[in-house]
Amino acid sequence: MSQAVPPFIFTDWLKAQAAAAPERLALAAWEGAQDTVRRWTYAALDEQVELAAGRLAGLGLQPGDFLATHLGASPEHAILAHAAARLGLALAPLNTRLTPGELRPQLERLDCRVCIGALGEKRQALAAPGLKLLDWPEFTDIPLSPFNPPAFELARLQGVVFTSGTAGASKAVQLTFANHFWSAAGSAARLGMLPSDRWLSPLPLYHVGGLTNLFRCALAGCALYLCPPDAQALQAVLSQDATLVSLVPTILARLLNQPGLDFPNLRLVLLGGAAAAPELLREAASRGLRVAVTYGLTEACSQVATSDVLPGSALNSALGGAGRPLMHTRLRIVDEQGVDLAVNQIGEVLVSGPTVTSGYFGDPAATQKAIREGWLHTGDLGYLDENGCLYLVQRRSDLIISGGENIYPSEVEQALCRHPAVAEACVIGVPDGEWGQRVAGLVVLRLGNSVDEYELVAFLRRSLAAYKLPRLLRFVTELPQTASGKVSRRMAQALLEAEERKPDA
Repeated sequence: MSQAVPPFIFTDWLKAQAAAAPERLALAAWEGAQDTVRRWTYAALDEQVELAAGRLAGLGLQPGDFLATHLGASPEHAILAHAAARLGLALAPLNTRLTPGELRPQLERLDCRVCIGALGEKRQALAAPGLKLLDWPEFTDIPLSPFNPPAFELARLQGVVFTSGTAGASKAVQLTFANHFWSAAGSAARLGMLPSDRWLSPLPLYHVGGLTNLFRCALAGCALYLCPPDAQALQAVLSQDATLVSLVPTILARLLNQPGLDFPNLRLVLLGGAAAAPELLREAASRGLRVAVTYGLTEACSQVATSDVLPGSALNSALGGAGRPLMHTRLRIVDEQGVDLAVNQIGEVLVSGPTVTSGYFGDPAATQKAIREGWLHTGDLGYLDENGCLYLVQRRSDLIISGGENIYPSEVEQALCRHPAVAEACVIGVPDGEWGQRVAGLVVLRLGNSVDEYELVAFLRRSLAAYKLPRLLRFVTELPQTASGKVSRRMAQALLEAEERKPDA
């Protein structure tokens, strides 16, 4: 008589890797001076996560509870993210750049009882009945409590990631371990990821790009490198042994301006978070960097489409495309009535597949608006070419409508950046009583270069229709950014509208 086979009990991904490859490097963090590096093998990281889970249990947290963190891109944040997964908690990583007035509603929305992080001067303002605020040293003093890890299930909520709010109010995007699993699988298949890789991520762990890097490295059994999103820091780490790096265009542009560019082990730059100008891609290629352009969003657990990078693949990143959708991900381009458009026609990008969120926490109205009949309506504008490659044009909310004409800021930005004196540009629409909106922009010049507003507009006239020309240009030393390094159009809008209100404007 055959014996019944007991059901297989899955463990979290970090514990599985610690059992399979305990001595393999799991995590390294560069902090302060770039010669200050902390490293953990999978066994050592697993030990720290087990201790953190015991302390979280000591705080009375139970499976299903939310754990708020306020730590950015630090090894302590990585430890807490894995510990939450082990204990069955849902992680709520908070943006460290937000004010107490912005953070408080997020904590209240999730009914958080514990928040761990470097809160500093925000601590007093965030204090509330029933909410325990701890910095990391205080957390390490919490007595350990025994705990029984719940069964690890892919359907379980890993946590919520709050959108940056660059195109409206911040939303709490629910992500499951299944979302992360399929995101990691699709990314690994497209990028050719191996256990020997060392993935450098300057993205904070409250950004979906940073969080997915953490889990995809654990799944692949490779090393995750953390360092600040500073060009000099990145260059110092990349000159060592990093093989992959996640960057946004602004950081890549600043990295390329660093002298002595030499990254002997780097085989790939995964570039996303914002539109990449063809000039930036060509410059990167001329410097020997292989770039995979990617399009993604929080609601689809990061990557949606990524240009091919494996030997023999047809690259389209040099032309500004984001490549084909990842494995198991489907794309549609539709008009305002939801009708599918033909190839090379611009419309809204819709996404479907196992990486797509189940919705926004506590906001069924927003969920129903964004996800309809299994398709995520991204609000982004783009088109598919005859090969199925995606080209992003603009976020619908960033579109400028002047005198009834649609103007894509990215087109004007790329035209500005073709001028040899221009390093970066951000174009937005400012209110206009006659035309509805008019085009305005912030411009960063290359070091040692000079050009005035009139010369730039004359240069643009060669390639842009008159209605697309900026009516207001201001020169700045750097573009305003979100914490993840994306250019903040909202902050640019505020700066340019303030200029408009000046008496001599």
